[in-house]
Amino acid sequence: MSTRFVIDPLDFVRNASTHHAKIAVGELLRLQDYLYESIGTLSYQISGIYDARNKPNLHIKVEGEIVLCCQRCLDKLHHTLDLQTVVLLAKNEFELDKVDKDDAIDAILATSNLDVLDLIEDEIILSLSISSRHLDGECEILKPEEAQENINENNDNPFYALKKLKKTH
Repeated sequence: MSTRFVIDPLDFVRNASTHHAKIAVGELLRLQDYLYESIGTLSYQISGIYDARNKPNLHIKVEGEIVLCCQRCLDKLHHTLDLQTVVLLAKNEFELDKVDKDDAIDAILATSNLDVLDLIEDEIILSLSISSRHLDGECEILKPEEAQENINENNDNPFYALKKLKKTH
């Protein structure tokens, strides 16, 4: 397991710091529930910036590929991540409550020990579809007419034997 990267986010922004690294997909434990398999690595970069209103922000960029589970056919679904987001740092609960009223702004409380990998994992999970699935026609599941053809053509299929019994009686 890689070393966790913990920052003081306000200090990170004050120093205009930037950090970039790679992380194995298998190390993102909460993401595992969405995955078909835990292979590959993701590249990420986090930068501390001030916005036009002089508010502290973290700019997060994540790139790579993950293998999700298609909710329609339960097979592999390759998903390319090219995530870029900006998160406003609220200095206290009052400021966070005020910002939460605006749905267009993502904000978090600027705690003194922010685990960057947890933040990145949160952003990845939030970027995923509620129900990940292949595009129409790309799933490997059989269509009803294809299933009927398999029953007709496959003598090893137990339903073929039932079909023959049904015809004889």
